[in-house]
Amino acid sequence: MNHRRLVAVAFVALLTGCGIPADDAPRTVQPPPGPFQRSTPADATAPAGPASETLCMVRGNRIIPVPRRADRPATIGDQLRDLLGGPTAAERAKDLTSALPGAVNAAGVTVTGTQAQVAVDEPGDDAGRSDEVLAFGQIVCTLTSRDDVTSVTFLRNGKPLAVPRADGSLSDQPLVRADYTPLINPR
Repeated sequence: MNHRRLVAVAFVALLTGCGIPADDAPRTVQPPPGPFQRSTPADATAPAGPASETLCMVRGNRIIPVPRRADRPATIGDQLRDLLGGPTAAERAKDLTSALPGAVNAAGVTVTGTQAQVAVDEPGDDAGRSDEVLAFGQIVCTLTSRDDVTSVTFLRNGKPLAVPRADGSLSDQPLVRADYTPLINPR
């Protein structure tokens, strides 16, 4: 056997024995679920319905408001859960992601007057992005897109939590969309 043929046979044997099964066709690989299950289907490509909610996702280093349709108006808890669930397959196909995994571990939300109060747990060991400015901006942008919310505060263990704003400063005061305007792309 000549040298080239021996190398080719060895290469083919190596490829067939590497332990990676061959598929007949491409397959979709789903990312692992976030800490919350979304209330809208993860694979919804064109959600339909009379109600709308805005979720703020990330593309590059920008926050992008994304409208979603639903069968009923989302409660503030639904909206936070949907945000924490991340982008749908159709949204991921448009290069939308989330800065929340690994950066902010939001545990729940309540509303007092027109102020949303988001409870934030201690950071976990989750692998993911660590850009807290975008993560907190996603939450503020999403929740203040509602008619009944004008500002957002963050609490850890029931105490105000200072979080980064777009200008790099920390604030434990109520945050508004304008605090993140430099990072938000219009729809």
